[in-house]
Amino acid sequence: MSGPARVLVAGLGNIFFGDDAFGVAVAKRLAEHGVPEGMRVADFGIRGIHLAYELLEEAYDLTVLADATARGGAPGTLYVIEPDLGRAAPAAAPAVADAHGMSPDQVFAWLTKLGGRPGRVVVVGCEPARIDEGIGLSEPVANAVGEAVRLILDLVQRERALATDGHAATREG
Repeated sequence: MSGPARVLVAGLGNIFFGDDAFGVAVAKRLAEHGVPEGMRVADFGIRGIHLAYELLEEAYDLTVLADATARGGAPGTLYVIEPDLGRAAPAAAPAVADAHGMSPDQVFAWLTKLGGRPGRVVVVGCEPARIDEGIGLSEPVANAVGEAVRLILDLVQRERALATDGHAATREG
């Protein structure tokens, strides 16, 4: 590998459904923060098919999905999840891609169906307080956005350190 690891941070969610906009808010805050070389931050919102095509066209070493993730914790709780993409088999891909309604599982199934392979994928999720009609994050989820940005930057830094160490070991070995 030459240069820094290529990273995509994809903000997911629907801004019209309260805390479902968490990923969108994280992408916006991260873009305002400034991103390191080799990192792309994008608000994919509910456009899952666009995410699938982005992953098909670009070879990312790491893809971080920022999304609301209901797992039963307290609202605002952050999770780091490394999904088992082996379960997102091509058969799980929708027969027709829905530009506005594909879950992350369907996105990766569609990507596989198109012949693409993602690099490492990590989800930085946040427990929502509410996902109902309305614009704006609840207080606990809004407070978690800054921490999610720090968490993502830390994940990227660690991924790059591992890639650099692995590259050095390959050169020496």
